[in-house]
Amino acid sequence: MWGESMNIERIRNASLECKIMSAKEAAKLIVDKMVVGVSGFTPSGYPKAVPLALAARVKATGEKMKLTLYTGASVGAEIDGAWAEAGIISKRLPYQTNNEVRNSINKGDIDYIDMHLSHSTQYVDCGVIPKVNVAIIEAVAITEDGCIVPSTAIGNAACYIKNADFVIVEVNESQPMQLEGMADIYMTEKPPFRKPIPLMHPGDRIGTTCIPCGIEKIAAIVMTDLLDKTRPLAAIDEASKKISKNLIQFLEKEVEEGRLPENLLPLQSGVGSVANAVLGGLCESNFKNLTCYTEVIQDSMLDLLKCGKAVMASSTAISPSPEKMVEFKEEIDFYKDKIVLRPQEISNNPEIARRIGVIAMNTAIEVDIYGNVNSTHIMGSKMMNGIGGSGDFARNAYLTIFTTESIAKKGDISSIVPMVSHVDHTEHDVMVIVTEQGVADLRGLCPRERALKIINNCAHPDYKVALMKYFEDAQLTGAKHTPHMLEKALGWHSRFLATGTMRDRKIIKYNNKIDQSERNIC
Repeated sequence: MWGESMNIERIRNASLECKIMSAKEAAKLIVDKMVVGVSGFTPSGYPKAVPLALAARVKATGEKMKLTLYTGASVGAEIDGAWAEAGIISKRLPYQTNNEVRNSINKGDIDYIDMHLSHSTQYVDCGVIPKVNVAIIEAVAITEDGCIVPSTAIGNAACYIKNADFVIVEVNESQPMQLEGMADIYMTEKPPFRKPIPLMHPGDRIGTTCIPCGIEKIAAIVMTDLLDKTRPLAAIDEASKKISKNLIQFLEKEVEEGRLPENLLPLQSGVGSVANAVLGGLCESNFKNLTCYTEVIQDSMLDLLKCGKAVMASSTAISPSPEKMVEFKEEIDFYKDKIVLRPQEISNNPEIARRIGVIAMNTAIEVDIYGNVNSTHIMGSKMMNGIGGSGDFARNAYLTIFTTESIAKKGDISSIVPMVSHVDHTEHDVMVIVTEQGVADLRGLCPRERALKIINNCAHPDYKVALMKYFEDAQLTGAKHTPHMLEKALGWHSRFLATGTMRDRKIIKYNNKIDQSERNIC
């Protein structure tokens, strides 16, 4: 009898009972050279059982298997880690954070397409990149008419379901049923038929609560209870607290000057421990009635909602730390009317960011003295994670802010350099730099004015003299608009690669002499 072998609350059409199978059986549907699109975003709401079963099969049999993997953003180790270890991934887009994948990318074993997250669905919809053969989607439930109720992340799931030849659904019974209703699925048409997106406020609902699919497109259903392996967040350290304090003071001044309303504008925050710490400072601030229009809801954004500082958060994923995820599930009824989950082509949509006036706050790996930002590469060549959604917001925000600690590697790296080793966000898109040292408001400044502001306000004291010397020497060598000495512009990075530090021993010796002279005078 229908219902004896399946959860009818989660699978609501009797005809789907025959499609329920094990993860091992479902994985047999995936063969060499397929393009696989999966749900999930930083890493939550991603399928786990079928990818693990596929990796186990390949490792056990030695079967030839090379797949192209499309995701929303980063996903858990059950996909990226297991597939990279098994040598399954031939090409990957649009963002990742897994160490196994990162190493394979940097060794050249995986071809990686790092791209703006808001662009990825258009590439798929318009056939710019190879077609999706199979979509593997985590769901809370499947409705009577075959629509997919997503779990803790939307990402690109709707796009992959629409374009796939067939769909494998993992119905995850560990995901609370109360997630149903949080999703707001709105999809755009291809040009020239694309319509204006009718969203005016972060809390607006403009779509449906589930993803259209259809009974006939579902090839397999796997029941699972595997938990998201969301990333733990580092404890908020003193440097992060200072960055947060500096940023909040800047925002307070913007309100005083009449450039921001008292409840600010919709907040966007990048992912990671620094971004979480920066946002966390707002819980202790005097701001209230805040709204968020972002791509990921982490711990501090949940805290802003819980303490009443924020009234609404729009995102494409809920991805808190493991401990906070437990708390979120326990208190999900409180959050249900305060969170909207959207496809990432809407959550990261540049037109919406521009129109509603987002305040974009993202982290940088390094910033140069003219305001160019590197957010993806270590020492110019080694991929870290990817650009993610930072560019979607940075170029189009009302206010674009990049944060970074002024030094890294215990001071052997300066995050403020003469020239960034890779450019993700040009000086034209960067308005404000914040470090634990201070704030550089770059709006309305020419390149030389920017340099002075960044060096004086944001650089670490150990590197200020060297940065100023570079800037002054560069002005003697040629054009004055954006002074550079090309033979020395990346010299700091070369020095680090050769010696393990960016510190210039000549400058250190000079500084020590000055310090000694000052002590003698005193």
